Amino acid sequence: MNKYESILNLLGRIAIAALFLPAGLNKLMGMEGVTGYFSSLGLPVVAVLVWVVIAIEVLGGVALILGYKTRLVAIGLAIFTVLASIVGHAFWAAPVDAAFIAQLLFFKNMAVTGGLLILASSGAGSISIDGRKAKAE
Repeated sequence: MNKYESILNLLGRIAIAALFLPAGLNKLMGMEGVTGYFSSLGLPVVAVLVWVVIAIEVLGGVALILGYKTRLVAIGLAIFTVLASIVGHAFWAAPVDAAFIAQLLFFKNMAVTGGLLILASSGAGSISIDGRKAKAE
């Protein structure tokens, strides 16, 4: 991977992380609201699930930015994003007045999933912890 590709890879990782890291930090700051929202979705063990989701979003976002275990993290975040989209943005079951926004968010998440899968296939590039480890080997 040349320098140009590595810079684009870094910028792409930062852009994708911009979805996860702020979302996780916002959930951390608004635990009561998130817990209520998750409860309204009928999710099990909400008190635990909120913390799991926060950990996935924050740690996954940081790992993408740093390029740490990028392939594994990208696959994990892709699975998480699909599941969260099905549960949280089920436009097919939304009331008519909310269906458009839910559909928009659902398909935005599918596009992010696509980016994550491409990242999983390409790796982090040389401007990353993964790249430094590969260079040292």
